[in-house]
Amino acid sequence: MDRVERRERILEVAGELLLAWGYGRVTIDEIARRAKVGKGTVYLHWKTKDALFLAVVLQVQYRSHQQQLDRMRADPLEILPSRMLRGLFCDFLDQPVLRAMYTDDADVLGRLNDTAKRELTELITEGDRMLRHHLEVLREHGLVRDDLDVHHQQYALMAMATGFFTGEALLAGRGPVAPEVRADILARTVHSALETSPGQQAAAAAAAEAAPEVIALYERFGELTMGEMRRQVRD
Repeated sequence: MDRVERRERILEVAGELLLAWGYGRVTIDEIARRAKVGKGTVYLHWKTKDALFLAVVLQVQYRSHQQQLDRMRADPLEILPSRMLRGLFCDFLDQPVLRAMYTDDADVLGRLNDTAKRELTELITEGDRMLRHHLEVLREHGLVRDDLDVHHQQYALMAMATGFFTGEALLAGRGPVAPEVRADILARTVHSALETSPGQQAAAAAAAEAAPEVIALYERFGELTMGEMRRQVRD
């Protein structure tokens, strides 16, 4: 394996063990053994266990972010909050590390979530700015209601997402069986709370006009996430 392949293999193994054992039980020795490298090799790439697992979390977030960008590029209507949250919810259901992150699963993450909030403060702050700017662009194009302060809309959107995401654990077995039905309910809830209804043709035209600016926001955030991933690596 070359250096990049070896780093990716270590990340893969670390992610598997994080889900299987939880952060507190995973050791660098076990990661090295399963990745078929020396313990010292792991530390050649990451200074600490925290840095390695922050890289795992960032990689999962980055991949979800890229999927979201792909959806927006393929269909401008995916910039609507209802469509965006539906896609993110489906990603969340498909990716166990994302589920642990969004539900603050202490059994899996241990103290890693607290470490991430402390170490990734700037990225989290930038994510908040990006979402607010996203909503402002949609308001300018008549796709989101303007009778509520944009900060309040941002809070409402995040609260709805948090409720549906944590509901997966809290309401297990008590919601609709099909995941796509639950995703549709989330989309309808967000649409009813925040979006306008200009008609299908008008909405498509407005979304096509707004999409380049929104996509640029998310591309920039993807670059920042990648930069943070690189910062966690020694080399």
